[in-house]
Amino acid sequence: MRACLCLLFTAASLLAKAPTSYNEPHRPQFHFTPAKNWMNDPNGLVYYEGEYHLFYQYNPFGDKWGHMSWGHAVSPDLVHWKHLPLALSEENNVMIFSGSAVIDWKNTSGFGKDGKPPMIAIYTGHHTDKKRQDQRIAYSTDKGRTWTKYAKNPVIDIEYADFRDPKVFWHEPSSQWVMIVTLSSEKKLRLYGSPNWKDWTKLSDFGPHGSTNGVWECPDLFPLPVEGTSEPKWVIILNIGGGAPAGGSGCQYFVGDFDGKTFTLHEPSQPNPQPAFVPTGEVFADFENGFGDWTVEGEAFGTAPAIGAVNGQQTVTGFAGKAFANSFHGGDKTIGKLSSREFEIEHDAISFLIGGGAHHTNTCMNLIVDGAVVRTAKGSEDEQLKWKGWEVADLNGKKARLEILDRWTSGWGHINVDQILFSDQLARASKTPALWADFGRDFYAAVSWSDIPKEDGRRIWLGWMSNWQYAQDVPTSPWRSAMTVARTLSLRQIDGAYRLLQKPVRELKRIRGEGKVLENPSVEAAIELVRSLNTELLDIELTLDAKKVTKIFLSKPNSGTAMIKVDAMTGELGFYRSQFGETNFSRHFPGMHTAPLRAVDNQVTLRLLIDRSSIEIFANDGESVITGLFFAKPGAMQIDFGEGAIDHMAAYPLQRIWQ
Repeated sequence: MRACLCLLFTAASLLAKAPTSYNEPHRPQFHFTPAKNWMNDPNGLVYYEGEYHLFYQYNPFGDKWGHMSWGHAVSPDLVHWKHLPLALSEENNVMIFSGSAVIDWKNTSGFGKDGKPPMIAIYTGHHTDKKRQDQRIAYSTDKGRTWTKYAKNPVIDIEYADFRDPKVFWHEPSSQWVMIVTLSSEKKLRLYGSPNWKDWTKLSDFGPHGSTNGVWECPDLFPLPVEGTSEPKWVIILNIGGGAPAGGSGCQYFVGDFDGKTFTLHEPSQPNPQPAFVPTGEVFADFENGFGDWTVEGEAFGTAPAIGAVNGQQTVTGFAGKAFANSFHGGDKTIGKLSSREFEIEHDAISFLIGGGAHHTNTCMNLIVDGAVVRTAKGSEDEQLKWKGWEVADLNGKKARLEILDRWTSGWGHINVDQILFSDQLARASKTPALWADFGRDFYAAVSWSDIPKEDGRRIWLGWMSNWQYAQDVPTSPWRSAMTVARTLSLRQIDGAYRLLQKPVRELKRIRGEGKVLENPSVEAAIELVRSLNTELLDIELTLDAKKVTKIFLSKPNSGTAMIKVDAMTGELGFYRSQFGETNFSRHFPGMHTAPLRAVDNQVTLRLLIDRSSIEIFANDGESVITGLFFAKPGAMQIDFGEGAIDHMAAYPLQRIWQ
C-alpha cells in the first residue's frame, strides 16, 4: 500500500507535503512514526468500516512535548498506515490529553445522523492556565475525518489536578457505558457509568495495588480469553510514569473480574511479596576497616566510615555490619568524593546498599569506564539503605572504577553506601512486586482497540515505544517517537495464576520476504543465514536448548554490539544495549533490560522483530516481552551466537511500509 506523506503543519488544518524521505538514519521502517514532530501516547484506537484508527498525542509545532493535540492515522491491516489531518486541536488554554474512542452503535448519545452511528472520542482536557484536568467528548459522523466538540464540555469535572486518560467501553450486561480513568497522584483508578455519554455516575475505585513508584496513567479495562477455557477474565492495564523494572516508565496489569460496577482482583494472580535476595560473590568494599585504598576528597565523608548516623543526622538503617560510607559529616552543606582503585569487570552484576539523596548527578554512585559514567545510582531521599545495582555483563573485561559523589549543598545533600558486591546476579531489596506487560525500557501508554468485529475475536493493542526519561532527547529527526507493532493479547494460566501473553499480529507476516529455515543448525550456519539476508529489517524465530545459556550478539558496522542473554536455568532473559550505537544523549539510556524466563519442555522459543532502531523480543509465545530502542549506524544487522544450542531457526527479511 502506498502511504500518504502528508501531515498537518498547523492547528488550523493546513496540509502540506512533509519534508521527509521516511528513510532517515534511525527512522523505523515497519513501525508507525509521524512524518515530523513530536508523538507520544496512542489514543482513541477504534475499528470502523474496514479501518483501524490510530489517534495519538501530537505536537503540531515541534519535536518536543507541548501543545498536545490528537494526530490521526488509519490502516486497513495494522501494518501500513496513512496519515490524516489533525483530529482534535488544543484551544482556549485546554490541551487535548489522552483518551479513547468508540462507535456508539445504538446512538445513545444522539450524535448520530442518517441512521449512522457516531464515532465518539473522550479525552482529558488539560488546562494550561490552572491546575485542573477534566473529561470531555467530541464526535464524528464521517469516519473520524472531522470532529465536533460537545458544546457542554466537560462531561466530568471533579476540580482535580491529576485526573486523566479515560478509556470507555459498552458493558452489555449492565446496559451502560463504563469509563476507567486515573486519579494519578493518588495511585487510584475510578470507574464511572453512563447511559448516554453526557451524564456520568461514580461506580467504584480501585487501588492502590501493585507498583506505586510512579504516577498512574493511561488505563484500560477489558475481558480477555484464557487459553483452554471458554470463560474470560477481566484485565486492567495500568501504565506508570516511574519505577518500571528496567527504569522509568512502564506498563503493569491486574487480572480479576468485573460485574459492571466493581473490579475484583484475582488474588492468586498477584505475585507474592519478595524477600531480599543477596547472591554469593566478591565483596569489593564493606567499609568495616576504614576507607582502605579509596581516595577521599573534600570534607563530606570525614576521615573514616560512619558508625551509624553522624551528628545531626536522622537514624540510619539498612547498612551491613557496623560501618558505611556516609557523606553527612558536617551536614548537607559539605561536599566530597570517594574514588575506588581501578579494577577489571569480571562478573555480570554489581550490587550495593545505597540511601540518602536523590539528586541525579550530585548525590550518587557512578561506574566509570574509559573516563565516562556508564552506570549511576542514587538514594531515595530517606536514611534506609536498600539494595540496588547494575547488570554489567556487556562490560566484562573492561577496566573500571567506582566513585561515590556528594556535591549537593542543601536538602538531602548526602549519600550513604555500603556492601559493594561483585556477583553473577543482582541483589534485590524486599518489595511488593507487580505484573509487567513488557520488561523493556521502551513500552508505555499501551491501550487496546475498541470495536474489533466479533468474528475477528482478537484483543489488539500497541504502545508508545519510548521512555519519559529520555524521549525528548533521542537522536532522531525530523520526528520523535514510534509505536510498537500491533500485538494480540490473551491469558495463560501458569501454576494457578493468570499471565498476559502478547504476540505480533498475524498481519505482520504479510511483509515478510523470502526467508530460510534451519533445523539444528551450527552456529556458523545460523550466522551465515542472517548475513545472507543482508538487511536491517528482520523477523527471526528461534527454538533454543533451555539446558544451556545462549548469548546472541547483534551488531552493525562501526556501531558496537548489543547482547541478548537467554538463561532458563536462572530464569532470566536479558537485553544489553550499552555498547551498541549512540547512547550518550541521556545517562538513563544505557543499561540492561531483564525479564523472567521459564523453560517449556526443556526449550525456550524466541521471536525477534528487529527494525532500524528497535528490537521487540517475544519469549515462549509472548509470556515474557522486552522492547528496546537502539541508535546504531545504518547497515545490515549481523548476528553472532556466543554459546548455546539452536534447535530451530527461521529468518525473514521484512519490507518497509513507507513508499
